[in-house]
Amino acid sequence: MRRRAALAVILLAACSKSPEAPSPAPSAALTPVVAPTPDKPKTLVPADLGTLKLGAKIAGSEAESKFVSDGATLAEVTSYVACPERVTVCDPKTLPPETIYTYVHAVTPGKAIASATLFRTARPAAGFANGVGYDEAQAAAALGPDGEIDVSADNGALVWRVIGGDGWKAGEPITFYWQSTLSPAGTSEAYLVETDGSVAIGSGPFPAKEKAVDGSAQR
Repeated sequence: MRRRAALAVILLAACSKSPEAPSPAPSAALTPVVAPTPDKPKTLVPADLGTLKLGAKIAGSEAESKFVSDGATLAEVTSYVACPERVTVCDPKTLPPETIYTYVHAVTPGKAIASATLFRTARPAAGFANGVGYDEAQAAAALGPDGEIDVSADNGALVWRVIGGDGWKAGEPITFYWQSTLSPAGTSEAYLVETDGSVAIGSGPFPAKEKAVDGSAQR
């Protein structure tokens, strides 16, 4: 009798130790998708083109372009690229890789517009060397004593914006410049003019994104 009771106790203990049900696998935490926030425009300190000493121009870099929107010429732009002072033959293939090239753009608002508001690169300025500015004497003549030009970098693009003054009117040229460690890779539609709420893109010398082994810009 005692042996039967002891056997029953052993069987009951064995039954009570049945395998536990597996714990549910933890669910993966969902990572929220956050859209990238565009960089805020960075204010740049412009220099006066009138005080900048330049060397020879790159052969073939001179260009003239009309910025046209809906059949109206918003601006005419004359551009070229120059080497540093004392460089008499500006050939990027023969110059050291640290050479700084100056991109110069004389912008004249067209007769069909009342006033212009800005000039800018239409895409990031490749190789930007932190040198940027405009002809202050021309700006004062065009805008009046209260006129200013705000210069900024907007997600890599360079922007010259007219603020104050009596407006940037038709026929009043202002020359802008910027500097790059890259020489031009020909001309391309890489510049933009905004006037009276209208926008037009036009051509000018512009560097490529990369530098070749010989120091010239690659397309």
